[in-house]
Amino acid sequence: MTEEIEMTALDAPVGAGAGQSLDLTPTIIPDYGENFNPTAEEMFEAQMQYEQEMQAQAQAERESAPGFMQTVSMPELYEMVYPGKPPIIDHFLYPGTYLFVGAPKVGKSFMMAQIAYHVSSGTPMWNYSVRKGTVLYLALEDDYRRLQERLYRMFGTETTPDLFFSVASKSLNEGLLDQLGTFMNEHPDTSVVIIDTLQKVREAESDTYSYARDYDIIAGLKAFADRTGICLILVHHTRKQKSDDSFDCISGTNGLLGAADGAFIMYKNKRSDGDATIEVSGRDQPDKKYMLTLNKETLCWELSGEKSPEYTEPPEPVLEAIGNFVNEDNPSWEGTATELIEKLELDIKPNALSLKLNVNAGKLYNLYFVQYSNKRTHKGRKITLRYDENHPIVIEPEPIVEEVPTIPDEEQDTGSLRVVKEYTISSENINEYAGEDYDRAYQKMIENCLA
Repeated sequence: MTEEIEMTALDAPVGAGAGQSLDLTPTIIPDYGENFNPTAEEMFEAQMQYEQEMQAQAQAERESAPGFMQTVSMPELYEMVYPGKPPIIDHFLYPGTYLFVGAPKVGKSFMMAQIAYHVSSGTPMWNYSVRKGTVLYLALEDDYRRLQERLYRMFGTETTPDLFFSVASKSLNEGLLDQLGTFMNEHPDTSVVIIDTLQKVREAESDTYSYARDYDIIAGLKAFADRTGICLILVHHTRKQKSDDSFDCISGTNGLLGAADGAFIMYKNKRSDGDATIEVSGRDQPDKKYMLTLNKETLCWELSGEKSPEYTEPPEPVLEAIGNFVNEDNPSWEGTATELIEKLELDIKPNALSLKLNVNAGKLYNLYFVQYSNKRTHKGRKITLRYDENHPIVIEPEPIVEEVPTIPDEEQDTGSLRVVKEYTISSENINEYAGEDYDRAYQKMIENCLA
């Protein structure tokens, strides 16, 4: 008597894969022998692998059609998770491709040296935190002697081994991107590349430039920056014609700014001024204006003020709760959205939490260095949160300690030593000092200071 064994086939594929032979099944679920007893998780993984292969085959057939166009539905878009790109200098410099534009001799090269030094040494720039990384500075309009003199004037003997210079490179059509790729292979922690100037590396085919050509030049550089995750700064000049919009002063066509992630415009009211202004506009940062003053001794630019739009993005309690939960002391967590809600005592539905984390994965990493991912399992969708212990080193500026104003209250002569007792005026003791007469208190303070 022959014993018949009933087998349950995998779900048949839908759509383009429906007509495919089931001969593929043995390659997806290998024959491990009659004693093989797969777990539910292993069976689910096999099913998922089968579906993915069928979908990939159907997608390949669709893409081979002459009129194919790649599209993504809104739900599919919301399922995508993109990694974060934390700023290199907080509130000032971000990964991407940026034009840094100004008139000749306005101080662009000093600013480039300043950015390069602070990032490569990991020292805060102005009052902004810095994420340390290797910097390559192509100073193509300088020589090493001038660089040496400039850097010594600006930073003295405090050097950094992670700042590299070159005063000559290939042009874009001769292999510049290959040179940059080789440098980054040797220095994988590179975070900033400065090309000073763009004109020195662009193809010198003619003196006339078109929008399409300008766009293609920046698009090629941007593709390299996006692929490597660096900040690429392209120093460029302004044109002589004036405009109400500072960004219309960029020399060349609008194709340069159109392909870039943003631009910095540096200008002075007068060439002899010691003050300058930088306006910045970009895709990943709000429009902003920085007021600078040149230190005449070090030739470094000092921040004297800034202006930004009134709107500031409100804090996100969910991300803050996760950032406080997953950190150096608790570097990883796995579970469902429901379990995470219960763990953090959040007031949000599981589906809404998953969607929020998908959309804000980059922000979660930028703010708290927490990497987020999710995947389907036989029990449902599992969330993984992991603290990146190898994240860029963030060096924050020293806190500014404000001195409390004091006034002399009583003097005592002790031989040659003069001891001055100080009395601090505050809202709590001003009545004790002068009763209700605030004018008399102020007058007495002035008299004591002048005595």
